[in-house]
Amino acid sequence: MKLLLDTHLLLWAAGQPDQLSAAAHHLLDDPQNELMFSSASLWEVAIKRGLGRDDFRVDPRLLRRGLLDNGYSELPITSEHAVAVDGLPPFHKDPFDRMLVAQATVEGIALLTADPWVAQYPGPVRRV
Repeated sequence: MKLLLDTHLLLWAAGQPDQLSAAAHHLLDDPQNELMFSSASLWEVAIKRGLGRDDFRVDPRLLRRGLLDNGYSELPITSEHAVAVDGLPPFHKDPFDRMLVAQATVEGIALLTADPWVAQYPGPVRRV
């Protein structure tokens, strides 16, 4: 199964695996699953790191390299993803999270999140 991880799950998987739930560990450790990250997550890390956010201290270049080296696939943002954001209900205002939901919906892949706001979206969103 293809699994798109939201930004916080990516950061936790890469540097703070103790923050992941048992359900998240189970899904990430299953060799049958294809783990994916969005270019939107790296964009979010770059922007929020530049703003000095304490929870976004990782270098996005190193994060990307580490994800690729560990077998994650990259999901680029397409114009189809961008226009799909327009059809999402306004549960959550964060543009990066909204893009991840749109990508998962368009691609028909599961978005894993620990965020209760993101988990309210219909479609392939799974809270772990």
